[in-house]
Amino acid sequence: MKQEARRQQTTRRLLEAAKALIAEKGCQAITMQDIMSRSGMSKGAIFHYVKSKNEIFVWVLQERLEETNASFMNEVEQGRRTFDEPMRTIGDSIVAYENPQDVTNKVLLYLLGKEDDPMVAEALRQYYERSVQLSQTWIETGQRYGVIPATVDADKAGDLFTLMTLGLRIRSSIPQAQTSFKGEDLTAFIRDILTRG
Repeated sequence: MKQEARRQQTTRRLLEAAKALIAEKGCQAITMQDIMSRSGMSKGAIFHYVKSKNEIFVWVLQERLEETNASFMNEVEQGRRTFDEPMRTIGDSIVAYENPQDVTNKVLLYLLGKEDDPMVAEALRQYYERSVQLSQTWIETGQRYGVIPATVDADKAGDLFTLMTLGLRIRSSIPQAQTSFKGEDLTAFIRDILTRG
C-alpha cells in the first residue's frame, strides 16, 4: 500500500474510533489507550501520525467543516444556478450545531478549554480562519453566479456568520437553555442577508 493511501486509511480509522468514543464517553474521559483499542491500531502506529488525542480531536472538528464545504461545492458543480440547494447544505450544518450530542460540538467545547496548549491554540485559530474563509468563498461563489448581490461584503458577512454559528454551538452545551432563536432562524437570517444584499 502506498504511503498516502496508508496515511488516509489510518486517519479514517482514528477519526471513526474517536467519533464513536466521543459519542459514548465525551472528550474528557477518552484516553489514547481507548483510541488504540477501538481502532485496533498499535501505539507505535498511532504515534507515527499524532502525538495526542487532542490532535485527533482537531481532525474531527476539521472533518465536519470540510464535509460541509464539499457538499456545498458539489451542489454548485451540479450546475445549480440557484441559491436554494447550496444554501440547504449550509443550513443542514447550522441545524446540527444546535445538537448538544453532536460530536463536533463536544470537540469544539473541549478544545476551547485546552487553549493553553500551543498546538490546540493554533488549531483553533486555523479552524476559525478556515471557517471564515469558507463562508467568504461560498458568498463569493454565489456572487459569481448572480444569486447573491455584489453589495454583500463577503469578508464581513463571512466573519459574522462564523461568529453566529460558534455562538449557536456554545449555547448547545448549556443544559436546558431556553431558546427562541433556533438554527432554522439563523439560516433564514443568513438567507435574508445574502439575498437582499
